[in-house]
Amino acid sequence: MEQRDVLVVLYDGVQSLDVSGPVEVFSGAERGSPGAYRIRTASLDGAPVRTTSGLTLVPDTTLDAAAPPHTLLVPGGEGTSTPDPRLVAWLRARAPHARRKVSVCSGAFLLAAAGLLDGRRATTHWALCDRLAAEHPAVRVAPEPIYVRDGDVATSAGVTAGIDLALALVEEDLGRDLALTVARHLVVFLRRPGNQTQFSAQLAAQTAERRPLRDVQQWISENPAADLSVEALADRARLSPRHFARAFRDETGMTPGRYVDRVRLEAARRRLEDTADGIERISRQCGYGTAEAMRRAFVRVLGASPAEYRRRFRPAPPPP
Repeated sequence: MEQRDVLVVLYDGVQSLDVSGPVEVFSGAERGSPGAYRIRTASLDGAPVRTTSGLTLVPDTTLDAAAPPHTLLVPGGEGTSTPDPRLVAWLRARAPHARRKVSVCSGAFLLAAAGLLDGRRATTHWALCDRLAAEHPAVRVAPEPIYVRDGDVATSAGVTAGIDLALALVEEDLGRDLALTVARHLVVFLRRPGNQTQFSAQLAAQTAERRPLRDVQQWISENPAADLSVEALADRARLSPRHFARAFRDETGMTPGRYVDRVRLEAARRRLEDTADGIERISRQCGYGTAEAMRRAFVRVLGASPAEYRRRFRPAPPPP
């Protein structure tokens, strides 16, 4: 069996969970399949690094002394905002020799600074996507997926997305059964599809400043099966449809139609995860009308049908 070296890059200001989450996944896979992975950590000079939470991590070696790995893992953290030029230079020179380049959260900024994301599709934490696109226009930033794979480079959103991506890599390397065993041990789902959205409709959209529009946002969330046409929502806000649509977009950052689509999808996802209701019933409860309409929405946004989504994310019933 091939042993895959996993090298984790450490630096001052690294996010400790960006390191420990994926490392726990790979080490769990190693316990289940001895010899599958060898995990090492390295910093520029081999000295301990201070994480953003104040923890100290002691690396195994220096970056220069580390052999080219199978998987190079670059975690995020506050240290990516002003990266050490030596680290960027090391990544530019040495990262191409790794068979897989992986970043977690703002670690994408280090890969981008080294030119490793130029011309590629990539993601990072949703709050940083605009900044990544502005600072590195050659990168095709995808703000919504929890992780993105483009050739031999994979980028992920926040901490839990790094775990999702690591599980996907273990599944690719060693099969679904072992990845599922690791996921169960960590009490996480195997696995969220990479193109699942990072955030809810309420997080994606700003909260409107004016009370009537805020009330409409709340009404949409509480009544996904209601008539949520622009005309109906405008009447609730006591505005003309044209004025309502413009004001809603200006104050929330998205059109009423897109906001409604997100709320309905989110409501359906919750019901699939938390209830045993049939898909036909959920489609009516969430305003889709038909199961086929809901299926098309799920496939378009999440890349999975409602039935597949439920299979992945609804907790298994406790054993008798």
